[in-house]
Amino acid sequence: MKKVSEEKIVETVKELFLDAVKLLPEDVYCAFQESLRVEESPLGKAVLEQLMENKKIAESEGMALCQDTGFAVVFIEWGNKVIFEGEDLFKAVNEGVRKAYSEGYYRKSIVNDPLFDRKNTGDNTPCLLHFEFVSGENVKIIAAPKGGGSENMSAIKMLRPADGIEGVKKFVLETVEKAGGNPCPPIIVGVGIGGTFEKAAYLSKKALLREVGKHNKDLRYAKLEEELLTEINKLGIGPMGFGGRVTALAVNIEYYPCHIASLPVAVNIQCHSARHKEVIL
Repeated sequence: MKKVSEEKIVETVKELFLDAVKLLPEDVYCAFQESLRVEESPLGKAVLEQLMENKKIAESEGMALCQDTGFAVVFIEWGNKVIFEGEDLFKAVNEGVRKAYSEGYYRKSIVNDPLFDRKNTGDNTPCLLHFEFVSGENVKIIAAPKGGGSENMSAIKMLRPADGIEGVKKFVLETVEKAGGNPCPPIIVGVGIGGTFEKAAYLSKKALLREVGKHNKDLRYAKLEEELLTEINKLGIGPMGFGGRVTALAVNIEYYPCHIASLPVAVNIQCHSARHKEVIL
């Protein structure tokens, strides 16, 4: 069976975050270029041009794309034919995060207690780790630094099954409209439908990892993604909230079976700095 050492996890996570914080994925940059073509607002065009220039500067200078270098969110898909050689996988992942944010001189944004002490942990740990066992002999690791501004604009709601498609549309549009320019548009909108309260939230964040322009494989959900994107871009929020046609680059939906009495829907908003990077070991 394949073996992956604790040291390999530490080094891989470190390198992923060192790159993810400063390198905008190519699919997002291509979406910027297309947005520049269709945006009619002069101010909106100017903003998009600045965002594209920011991407180039960050890449050439080795600097963070945004001063908010995010909560370190990690997704791991671990093959059932892979053995972990080490004591504590979570500890290894956190060590990789600590090293990345220290060596990269990235801002540390995590407080130890959410309500009372709120003291900065000093190394951007602990991370948020989503772990899943899958079949096979590979380990897939995704590093996704998630900024606080866009995360704060996210929402979840337990709809009634009778609310149906229109209820889902209404909730998504209301969430985006309420967010306005706060999440630094153009945004990517992750939508999780079904499961339970926490499953819907997880799905909405996982949806943000999908390549811009690729739709859900289920044609019904793909159609809903297109419809929502069209309606969101009619809101007129525009790049960075200054008005225009381009408020969102994509709407990505993930779904899961749910209880007969439930219809959970979560909306996780991602700012224009849609940072994430993955590797397969």
